[in-house]
Amino acid sequence: MKVKKLKTIVMTLVAVLILVAAPQKSFAQTFTKKQEKQLAKQNEKMYKTKIKEYQEEGWKLAGGSRTLEVALLEHYKKLSDDKNKEFIGQVSQCKSINVCRQSALNNAQNSYASLASADIKGRASSMIRADAETPETEIDKMIAAYERTIKADIGGALVESYSIVKENGNGTKSFQTIFIINEEEAASARMRAMEKSLRETKISVKEAEEISRFVQEGFNIE
Repeated sequence: MKVKKLKTIVMTLVAVLILVAAPQKSFAQTFTKKQEKQLAKQNEKMYKTKIKEYQEEGWKLAGGSRTLEVALLEHYKKLSDDKNKEFIGQVSQCKSINVCRQSALNNAQNSYASLASADIKGRASSMIRADAETPETEIDKMIAAYERTIKADIGGALVESYSIVKENGNGTKSFQTIFIINEEEAASARMRAMEKSLRETKISVKEAEEISRFVQEGFNIE
């Protein structure tokens, strides 16, 4: 009799848990769909603004069988993943498409490395100066090594989404490559660069851990 009563209680508890969990799942699904609709609406607005800007300024898609409109739509679809960010490499004067594309990539790498090192220098320098135990020359050495390494390594996290080109009218072209950068891959590249740069300096373990946390957190590239 006691066993039967225990089974009844267990079954009742399970039923209650199912009833409680069901509305939560429904709410989560509704919230996600609402977010997706908002993001789609935002991307549509950005698409219309950007395509109008490109057309007015004379930009054309550089290579490929897609139209600029299709390339841009596909680009915003990729950005619907919140881990993906847009990053632009550009060059104002170049002659051949191949040279333009390589220069745009190099400039994107340089730009990302500068932003990454400036972010760490701003946060780490104030922290370490407050500690007053690490010479500033060691900070500078670490930041220089970090920027140098991230510049060489971040290229693997920069994936070309599309490129645009326009004639300058003097035999040269303006060129932009719009990259998708995945934050998880970028964070891995930053951590590898920081680990290497810390090995080359006399930063204390405590400071190294704090700086690595800054690196892992990332920074706003928009």
